[in-house]
Amino acid sequence: MLRRTFITLLLASCLIFIGWFQSIPNALAMGGQQPPINQLAPEFTLPTNTGDGTISLSDYRGKWVVLYFYPKDFTPGCTLEARRFQEDLPKYKAKNVQILGVSADDIDSHAEFCDSEGLKFPLLADTTGEVSKAYGSWLGAMSLRHTYLIDPQGILRETFLGVRPAIHSTEVLSRLDELQA
Repeated sequence: MLRRTFITLLLASCLIFIGWFQSIPNALAMGGQQPPINQLAPEFTLPTNTGDGTISLSDYRGKWVVLYFYPKDFTPGCTLEARRFQEDLPKYKAKNVQILGVSADDIDSHAEFCDSEGLKFPLLADTTGEVSKAYGSWLGAMSLRHTYLIDPQGILRETFLGVRPAIHSTEVLSRLDELQA
């Protein structure tokens, strides 16, 4: 009898844990209120590692923008994602697309990361999380791995939540093909 009760409690605990564990990706993917598709993307101005001082979303009117948020410079997933965007940079340029990476790291960290990985696109320092929050991509003290496609008029056209770094750039390029067709 005691053994049956123990097994029942163990199974119930496992089911509760599995339910909780399965809800984590959805909770993490949310990160707050997402900006609405087919409306103006939230405007921002952030410092950058490129030596240009600051970059604003409005600086890129007339171009498509891949605005990708990531947790931290030099971490395995973030490094892989950045490398994939860099590898595909000629394809993005051919499509009139500017890539902008955003995290809570400061501009010195971004500069080191770009130098280390040979990144030729700007990384923006959202040290307060203000922009990440505006895009529903903030979790405590870091940005979540979300990406937003913004058209040349500044309209948000696509949202990618909880992306997989190894294949994400390919997914973004595929969606850009569809949106630009």
